[in-house]
Amino acid sequence: MKQTAAPELVRSRRLLTGYFAGMGVVMAVWGARMPAVQHTADLSTAGLALVLLAAALGMVAGLQAGGRLAHPARFPVLLTCGAIALAACLAAVGVCRSLESLLVAALVFGAAHGVLDVAANAAAVRCQDAHARPIMGRLHASYSLGALTGAALAAITAHTSHTLLFAVVAACAAAAAGATTRLTHTVASPALAPVHHGAALDPDEQRRLSRRRLWLLGALAAATLLGEGAAADWASVHLHDLGATAATSAAAYAAYSAAMAAGRLAGDRLTARFGAPAAVRTGAAVAALGLATGLAGSTIAFALLGWAAFGLGLSVTIPSLITAAGQGGPRAVATVAVTGYVGLLAGPAVIGALATVTALPHALLLPALLAAAVAALAPKALEKPTP
Repeated sequence: MKQTAAPELVRSRRLLTGYFAGMGVVMAVWGARMPAVQHTADLSTAGLALVLLAAALGMVAGLQAGGRLAHPARFPVLLTCGAIALAACLAAVGVCRSLESLLVAALVFGAAHGVLDVAANAAAVRCQDAHARPIMGRLHASYSLGALTGAALAAITAHTSHTLLFAVVAACAAAAAGATTRLTHTVASPALAPVHHGAALDPDEQRRLSRRRLWLLGALAAATLLGEGAAADWASVHLHDLGATAATSAAAYAAYSAAMAAGRLAGDRLTARFGAPAAVRTGAAVAALGLATGLAGSTIAFALLGWAAFGLGLSVTIPSLITAAGQGGPRAVATVAVTGYVGLLAGPAVIGALATVTALPHALLLPALLAAAVAALAPKALEKPTP
């Protein structure tokens, strides 16, 4: 690596850290104030479900479009335009007062998020290749920390109009994207070109992943994100059923999120030292055992520790899966992201359906079992592809 490339590597890493953190803030604010959106537009539960479905469909479309469009030369445009579009749609959602307008705004919001997500992750893979060491964990940790910041901001401004909050967050996000437009060219710099056997590797000549391995990566992403969806929607309910107060119940997801952020901050060093297969296998095993133990116990303390262990254990999985998919280019990243997002969407509903025919703790064993499956299959999925 040439010394002259070091400043561009540092700038590109810092830029992407900001983008991941910004996405985390925006998505947390969007999710945390959704009840206010529902109340203002006088939506029924079914109406809100339609809005969330529109956002999900938009994101799937955006992920697919992003996979087709993502190329190093286009990263600057995709990052800047995607961030500004996401911010504008957040502000638009804040002023919508009807189901019809919310459906349109949510659809475009999801599409912008999908395009930005693929562009940021594809650029992150390229930046990581140029660094020649793992950095994906820290980049994803910045998303987690951004989400925690957004959730705290939403809580602090709970008595403030969501329209104002969305507008302020959107203005800050758009201003940040505009102010860093020139810096986005660092992620397209030739200095960040992947290197293979001493020669620069053209993006169109990247090693292809076998279809079987690509879908295995996607399946593991779906299993992991099903667990994340279950934690987001059911961790607090689980604590509440054990008799916890509202504040303690809310702390379950906070413990999960904080542990995941901490794990991602340390994950790059662990991956560099032991390799991605070993790090993911061990982490997923910790997640499975931790959640199962927390569910088996009947105390609030055990449950909190179980959800924290679950977040800590799964922390390195998605960064490692995205890194592996990145060896096949942006389209492979998009494929794994879309498949994983299906798990994120389906997880809470599947857990809820299982809980109706059995007890919630029994239903929540599904994410633990899937984490165990991730531990078993990680070595095969994360093995180095042959040139």
